[in-house]
Amino acid sequence: MINTKIKKAAAITAITALTMSSAFAATQIGTGSVTGDSTFDSPINWDDTFGGTANASGSVSNILIQATVAPTLNMEISTGAINLGTLTPGTEASWALDLEIGTNAAAGASITARSQSGGLTNTTDNNIQINNLTTDWVAESYKFESAIDAAADSTVNGFTQDASLSTEVSDNTTEHTVYTSNKPQNTDGVNDVKFTVKATANAQTPAGNYEDHVTFTVTGNF
Repeated sequence: MINTKIKKAAAITAITALTMSSAFAATQIGTGSVTGDSTFDSPINWDDTFGGTANASGSVSNILIQATVAPTLNMEISTGAINLGTLTPGTEASWALDLEIGTNAAAGASITARSQSGGLTNTTDNNIQINNLTTDWVAESYKFESAIDAAADSTVNGFTQDASLSTEVSDNTTEHTVYTSNKPQNTDGVNDVKFTVKATANAQTPAGNYEDHVTFTVTGNF
């Protein structure tokens, strides 16, 4: 009797194992692949059944999708000239222009201004300048200043901008920082920053016409 029960148990175990083996059987019937690159090869398996519930499946992973956004950087200046008019000794004269930046530079952009002559220079005698130096025996004042002109035109979270230049100008080599930002921004009007020039003559400043030229340089931090 005991032997019979053992035989029946063994038979049930064998049938169960066979059934489970059949349920989880799978046969590779194909391969998922990428043309010319065998590193992507992966099996496509069939569950060894037919009928409404039969299926075969496989997958190919890590297919790369790429795109490039071309860099953009634009600077617009509201006018090509600043006219301080006739200077009255001891009275500061000032005039301004506006600048606008538009860029998709990830770390923002900056603007610098450089005097090309180091002061307001007499058009008849280049040795005579309006600035705070005394090389022409007369000390006056010639300044560059900047200030934010309007609300930020960037929707990027964490965007900041700064324009806080205020300096005497007396050389033609210094790149004075007019404006900085830290993230991309739209072009919206011409009003990111106001750049102001100020000059003060004194009673000994020689009569004549004076001028300077300014180079504005914009740099994008991509």
